[in-house]
Amino acid sequence: MKEEDNNESNNKSNNNEPQNNTRRHFLRNTAVTGVAGAGLVSGFGAASLLNSHSAQAASDKKGIEVAPGELDEYYGFWSGGHSGEVRVLGVPSMRELMRIPVFNVDSATGWGISNESRRILGESAKFQAGDAHHPHVSMTDGRYDGKYLFINDKANTRVARIRLDIMKTDKITTIPNVQAIHGLRLQKVPHTKYVFANAEFPIPQINDGRDMEKPENYYTMFNAIDAETMEVAWQVIVDGNLDNTDADYTGRFVASTCYNSEKGVTLVETMRNERDWVVVFDVAAIEKAVAAKKFKTLGDSKVPVVDGRKGSELTRYIPVPKNPHGLNTSPDGKYFIANGKLSPTCSVIAIDKLADLFADKIKPRDTIVAEPELGLGPLHTTFDGRGNAYTTLFIDSQVAKWNIADAIRHYQGEEVNYLRQKLDVHYQPGHNHASLTESRDADGKWLVVLSKFSKDRFLPVGPLHPENDQLIDISGKEMKLVHDGPTYAEPHDCILVRADQINPLKIWKRDDPFFAETVAMAKEDGVTLEGDNKVIRDGKKVRVYMTSVAPTFGLTEFKVKQGDEVTVVVTNLDQIEDLTHGFCMINHGVQMEVSPQQTASVTFVADKPGVYWYYCNWFCHAMHMEMFGRMLVEPA
Repeated sequence: MKEEDNNESNNKSNNNEPQNNTRRHFLRNTAVTGVAGAGLVSGFGAASLLNSHSAQAASDKKGIEVAPGELDEYYGFWSGGHSGEVRVLGVPSMRELMRIPVFNVDSATGWGISNESRRILGESAKFQAGDAHHPHVSMTDGRYDGKYLFINDKANTRVARIRLDIMKTDKITTIPNVQAIHGLRLQKVPHTKYVFANAEFPIPQINDGRDMEKPENYYTMFNAIDAETMEVAWQVIVDGNLDNTDADYTGRFVASTCYNSEKGVTLVETMRNERDWVVVFDVAAIEKAVAAKKFKTLGDSKVPVVDGRKGSELTRYIPVPKNPHGLNTSPDGKYFIANGKLSPTCSVIAIDKLADLFADKIKPRDTIVAEPELGLGPLHTTFDGRGNAYTTLFIDSQVAKWNIADAIRHYQGEEVNYLRQKLDVHYQPGHNHASLTESRDADGKWLVVLSKFSKDRFLPVGPLHPENDQLIDISGKEMKLVHDGPTYAEPHDCILVRADQINPLKIWKRDDPFFAETVAMAKEDGVTLEGDNKVIRDGKKVRVYMTSVAPTFGLTEFKVKQGDEVTVVVTNLDQIEDLTHGFCMINHGVQMEVSPQQTASVTFVADKPGVYWYYCNWFCHAMHMEMFGRMLVEPA
């Protein structure tokens, strides 16, 4: 397999023309007279502000420079690790564009505070933390379709779905019968029907106090979640534990690494075996078993659980060395690659041999077609679409570039050098990810390396150090490190999607299901959200409906009694695409975002009598500071 040079520019601009319904255009052309005055209008009058970028300029430049006003070629979605969120970056500029709260509480947007977000969090709203690891974008025919992004919460055994049109979490599912959802990948073809999720830690089945002192009776499961309903479709009980996972391009096979085949409960116990394994799941066979009702249920859960332990017709166990971690599918659909972690090798599994393995025509190790030695601590592998693989070496603090075809020839006995280059990175890299690499469209332009330590790279900020995102140009024969930047906390994994594959809305649609339940509540109260400003009293429950139009709330005063449960519903009537309002009730721990044409609500108890001001906490207008009102709480 011959490696090709790619000297095309790595920084083609997304040639979206500037929109005229921005806040700047609003301030320039709207009659802000009376409260703002003509002088304000003239201050924003320069047309050059609206046309500050040239779409052609970015495409004429090389490297990572994306000038002010120009747009990146890729969206990057970064897991926030133990911050519980997803970060959105532009690539190659590496500018942070947005943070999407998922498993955390976010005071800026009101995530975990607003009623809409708490409905999505469900019973798990009691958890105010999460550990977000693996973001993946939904696919159609093996290509990103830009509809959803899915991510797991290892800390609280959840999987979340983010709608990419609004960049908001819209579903969160807690997975029953298991603990610690870690590896997560999506079905690639014909579309993302399932989200596949590994539960890392074996536990007693059922985990109600039985078998606590008998680790030999602990088990974990491979889980399939329906991508549309976000309900758990089925679970597969396995031997050992499960770590990372990936799916093939036929829709039939999914593979997962196991680093604890011993089912050890201490560090030493998990390292006894020289080989652990990769478990391969036959999705079609599992679906057939579920349809034939060859399953059981556990405890209160109604989810079908099928048996995939050794000897099952649903799985096969391929021995690989040692404590394997990452599991990655090559974009040509030919190989699963398991990364050894405690072995200097990666194991290359030929997907076209798996049908024979399940037919018992070959032995498990016969599926291995290469086992290249790369260096110390291989964790994750990504690809450039030109036949080369890029593997992070945690202990060596390097990325190894190697050629898959040459590694196979070497495994067959030929004297050929499969290593192309090793590049120092800073330091101890975990995940890496090349542009479009989880899809058929891997384009071999950019590689992101997520380094767990930064040491001396940045100004010291106390005992807690930042970690390090690094960007590498892989378009040519040699990898070139072109950017690094501090990040918090932690840069666990990421995915790069071409900008034209994502189509975010500019303002909310009034019939959006995100706030449908609040709309239904207003309808029951006889309230028209777009026009009414009124207070509904229902015993000790008070519902306050108000609109917002910059720079005023529709209600600037309302009265409640001490002890009332107050629900405030705000509908933003502005139609300017970046004219977001907020609602903050002072001394009540309440604030939330209300973007253009959005309805948002929040509930709290007015527990102390007195005057309490509320105000818009998102800067919206020249008279933003004057956008306020009063809640008058009468003594009980």
